[in-house]
Amino acid sequence: MTSIQWFPGHMSKARRQVQENIKFVDFVTVLVDARLPLSSQNPMLTKIVGDKPKLLILNKVDLADESLTKEWRAYFEAQGMKTLVINSKEQVTVKKVTDAAKDLMKDKLQRQKERGIQIETLRTMIIGIPNAGKSTLMNRLAGKKIAVTGNRPGVTKGQQWLRSNKDLEILDTPGILWPKFEDESVALKLALTGAIKDNLLPMDEVTIFGINFFKQYYPEELAARFKRMNLEEEAPEIIMEMTRNLGFRDDYDRFYSLFVKEVRDGKLGRYTLDRLEDLDADD
Repeated sequence: MTSIQWFPGHMSKARRQVQENIKFVDFVTVLVDARLPLSSQNPMLTKIVGDKPKLLILNKVDLADESLTKEWRAYFEAQGMKTLVINSKEQVTVKKVTDAAKDLMKDKLQRQKERGIQIETLRTMIIGIPNAGKSTLMNRLAGKKIAVTGNRPGVTKGQQWLRSNKDLEILDTPGILWPKFEDESVALKLALTGAIKDNLLPMDEVTIFGINFFKQYYPEELAARFKRMNLEEEAPEIIMEMTRNLGFRDDYDRFYSLFVKEVRDGKLGRYTLDRLEDLDADD
């Protein structure tokens, strides 16, 4: 598979806005998909943020493998990064984010207090890739529907400030991808979870990747959801056989759509595509 280039105009504009506005915030909130703790971090934005204090939020934790989420949180904390695990649909999210922000900035707040400066409101910027759940988080923090949500990339296009409570003011940004995916596995992971549009990658490749991944790491869940699937076969043979078994004849595209939707909707159970052993392999 050739490298994917994906950088529409609104993302280029959003990148410039991040660069221009970062000086106005006390810290940056980096929102990632808990199923992709590494692959959903934008290296281009990481470079822009630089040494600015960061709060890393692993969102959609209800869809991710619980044991691996704990491992990833411990890993990031060991790297010195304040890390929060949330399901942004829950009401408790507001308190969790506010408390984490205060803890992250406690040294600065104390220094300012000693100088006679009382900071009432912390300002942050939420950055992340498409479909990480930023709009849902913003709506939760604001206590009202201020952002359009959707289980697809590219829903939010602009930037907006909102007041969560007296302690926190937040600047939203659109989901921003980096210009080019050099790592094929990262592109496939993003495609399988819906972080990039479906027309960017052949859906047969995404489906084969998904079947092979679940065969290796979650075979019981795969077999339970697709009861007539023979896991002893190779992925292409599985696709052909399942397409026939489901009555789709030779409409393989229909099976691709079904399988990917099942994965995205959590019908195969909770899963995490990034694994800590991948870090050792990279090293």
